[in-house]
Amino acid sequence: MWFLIAGIGLLLLKYLEIGFVAAWSWWWVLSPFAMAALWWAWADATGFTKRKAMQRMDEKKQQRIDRQREALGIKPKRR
Repeated sequence: MWFLIAGIGLLLLKYLEIGFVAAWSWWWVLSPFAMAALWWAWADATGFTKRKAMQRMDEKKQQRIDRQREALGIKPKRR
């Protein structure tokens, strides 16, 4: 996501010819988009994205369990 934001920022600076980015080659300005595509391809190929999604689901599940135990008057387990 950071590569995408940086790419959009550099693209705007180059298009509007603002600052030192105006003198850069278009290859340098567009390179964050290529890095974002590489990052997403790597993250999907290695399962990084799926692991992060499962981790978030597990955290939400544990929070629900803790809230329910607290409502029943049972102390939540320490992690």
